[in-house]
Amino acid sequence: MNRKKKMNTILKKKVKKMNAKLHTDNKPKYVSKADRAKLAEEEDKQVTDVE
Repeated sequence: MNRKKKMNTILKKKVKKMNAKLHTDNKPKYVSKADRAKLAEEEDKQVTDVE
């Protein structure tokens, strides 16, 4: 019984790792509030420079 259980756990671990590799995160990287404010300022400067 122990041998079977050990083999099953090893195989389950492998399957779990493979599934984890397949399902990657597609959500965008987190940008802090301060960084968003900086980006907005830079964008405003570029828009005013163009006009």
